[in-house]
Amino acid sequence: MHDDGGARAQFTALTEGTREDWAIIAGEMMTFGKSLPDRVMAHLMLLDGDHGGFPIDRLQHCLQTATRAHRDGRDEGYVVMSLLHDIGDTLGTFNHPDIAAAMIKPFVSEELRWICEQHGVFQGYYFFHHLGWDRNLRDRLHGHPHFAACAEFCEKYDQAAFDPAHDTAPLSFFEPMLRRVMARPLSGIYSSLADGE
Repeated sequence: MHDDGGARAQFTALTEGTREDWAIIAGEMMTFGKSLPDRVMAHLMLLDGDHGGFPIDRLQHCLQTATRAHRDGRDEGYVVMSLLHDIGDTLGTFNHPDIAAAMIKPFVSEELRWICEQHGVFQGYYFFHHLGWDRNLRDRLHGHPHFAACAEFCEKYDQAAFDPAHDTAPLSFFEPMLRRVMARPLSGIYSSLADGE
């Protein structure tokens, strides 16, 4: 980050903050928030060339998952969740679904957030047994209202998205969708701040 020379709050502890201080900080946060899609796009590019032993790299897998969802008529929130579901692989090797779910949480429905958060254990149905693990681990979540939706996401889009010959849309195709979905938080403590613009 760089010093932009703009106005700054004057406190040295939060207990000293004033309304004026927080107006400065809130304004800066909203400005910074508008460039979130740029940072997400840059982070997606970190997946480019990272195969991890898979037939295609992680970026192509994300693109292919999103392409399959889009061509199946899913809405933009679903497609963006599909695009970002594995974005956490670089920072959360052992909990990537949690990272992706946290990123999209303010911008999508609770169902889509849950699908993203749980897709790792649901995806395990297709390969855990090859590692000596319980492929039915997802069954501990049986009865959850989004169980079937997550199973469907993995079956139709995620587990099928490792085909090097698939006609996959490029990242540029999904960028406008990502920008629209991430234009403003739908939920969370900052959604009211976005409404105050």
